[in-house]
Amino acid sequence: QVELLESGGGSVQAGGSLRLSCGASDTFNYYAAAWFRQAPGKEREFVAVISWSSGATYKADSLRSRFFISRDRANNQLYLQMNRLKPEDTAVYYCAATNSREELSTSAVYTTWGQGTQVFVSA
Repeated sequence: QVELLESGGGSVQAGGSLRLSCGASDTFNYYAAAWFRQAPGKEREFVAVISWSSGATYKADSLRSRFFISRDRANNQLYLQMNRLKPEDTAVYYCAATNSREELSTSAVYTTWGQGTQVFVSA
């Protein structure tokens, strides 16, 4: 099974940007890859998903104008560009993979997860 490893998290001031990366240990053979996040005391939340083959994307409405998902198929890398960060964006960010073609904003359909990377946004 492919393993996923996130990187790029850290601390940033409000208004700043971060780019998260997620590397796959082998050829990425899933239908889609996504980013989720989980803030302390809250449920895991969908951020964005991308079709690995076509590159089509779908994002959470509340993040549409600030967060951008992309992938590099040749290097089996998934990215999340986060702009104009806010303190409420503070969370552990996870990448995940699935062969499901439905319910892609639902964490339950994802079969492979990374270990997460912490993002902290200070006011």
